[in-house]
Amino acid sequence: MTRPAYAAREVGAVCAVLAAGLLALSARYGPHRDELYFVVAGHHPAWGYPDQPAVTPLVAALADSIAPSHLVVLRAASILAVVGVVLLAVQQARLLGAQRAGQVLTAASVGFSALVPGLGHLLSTATFDLLAWTAVLVVVTQSLVDDRPRLWLLAGAIAGVGLNNKHAVAFCLLGVLVGVAVVRETRAVLRTPWPWLAGLLALAMWLPNLVWQARHDWPVFALSADIADEYGGVGGRISMVLEAFIMFSPLIGIVWILGIVQLLRRPEWVRTRPVAIAFLVVLAVFLVTGGKGYYLAGLVPPLIAAGCTVLAASRSRRGVTRLGAVLVASAAVAYPAVLPVLPAGTFAGSPWEQVNDDQLDTIGWPGYADQVRAVVDGLSPEDRRTAVIFTGNYGEAGAMSWYDVGLPVYSGHNGYRAWGPPPDSASPVVVVYQGSPAGDFEGCTLEARLRNSAGADNEEVGAGVWVCDGPAGSWSEAWPDLVHYDA
Repeated sequence: MTRPAYAAREVGAVCAVLAAGLLALSARYGPHRDELYFVVAGHHPAWGYPDQPAVTPLVAALADSIAPSHLVVLRAASILAVVGVVLLAVQQARLLGAQRAGQVLTAASVGFSALVPGLGHLLSTATFDLLAWTAVLVVVTQSLVDDRPRLWLLAGAIAGVGLNNKHAVAFCLLGVLVGVAVVRETRAVLRTPWPWLAGLLALAMWLPNLVWQARHDWPVFALSADIADEYGGVGGRISMVLEAFIMFSPLIGIVWILGIVQLLRRPEWVRTRPVAIAFLVVLAVFLVTGGKGYYLAGLVPPLIAAGCTVLAASRSRRGVTRLGAVLVASAAVAYPAVLPVLPAGTFAGSPWEQVNDDQLDTIGWPGYADQVRAVVDGLSPEDRRTAVIFTGNYGEAGAMSWYDVGLPVYSGHNGYRAWGPPPDSASPVVVVYQGSPAGDFEGCTLEARLRNSAGADNEEVGAGVWVCDGPAGSWSEAWPDLVHYDA
């Protein structure tokens, strides 16, 4: 099938600007609490962890092995991932017949949206999840449009890797299966072996993680229940839909909704229609089960491609340029909320903090580590030989390792529960806790409370740094009461 040439020069320029901007910002503020956790988790290689499979921690550990505690290197893979998302979205636009203007509009709308640079700034499971979902949808679309059924195997391999990054890829596969089955013109492919072989390939690649989950009593369900409780109810469902609509930007939200409508209506796009149906199916599933709006993010770039293809086809080159500028500007308003473009002290307490309080979790870690290190340095040489640090959450524990405060670090939070307890001889204990450690630890003296110079009111502010004699009972006896699963 003849289709428009790939607008390589213009799309390449968009990708270069995106990558250069993210690279320039990658060392600002500091690591996110999840990044700190992923580095430690990756240095404890396993087929899975309570809160995610293995891919992101392994990427984090590889980066940390190349350049220990180096943010630019840690985040390089995420920059490459979001550039990949842009390239895939443009390929989707080509499959829909987009000329050069439509392809460039797609690249700019996806690459300079609010969500894509925000995910490219951090090493996160969501970043690689976005890439995996988008890749599966684009490869399946190419298979359907070009009648190349063997491409299903590539989609299955991508899904297999994606499932080893985040389990939610299973919902993408469900949406694709329903979409292909519902559309009469694509349904026949399900009577061939290729989609089913692709599914078996993905399952085979996912199987080691499933075995890990089974052997550890399926912690993924406990964490999913915690998320559903936090984001459930009618209010949570409404928030999820609103977040999904605005996460690229409100105006870009209108573009991808237009893409859904046109995919469902245009006869010439019938073989690409399963993408729109997949979005509606997955949205319905998350409305029932509960979730966050960004869970739908990987379904959106192909829909943006559809909307941009329609909008560019009916406008002059100047009109497309103006439209692209408006769409990018609508997203740029949110950049201070998702990217460290402001001084940390200016961001803290600003309206952007209310838009995305996750960025607060990248502020203050060096200072927190210094405050804990000062307490550690205050121990006698005899105590330091047997002392350990115990923290209430994985972010604190990861920071103590990243900035090397000088003692072995333990926590009971999520994956850390498998990396303890400390030896029963470990004493005293430097405890970092929100609230009092009384009941969990004995003989505690408060030495400091965490604070940051930027005035960022994040989860660590006010946490006590205590020096305790030890846990209530031996470490092995106390450990079951110190461990916990939560998001």
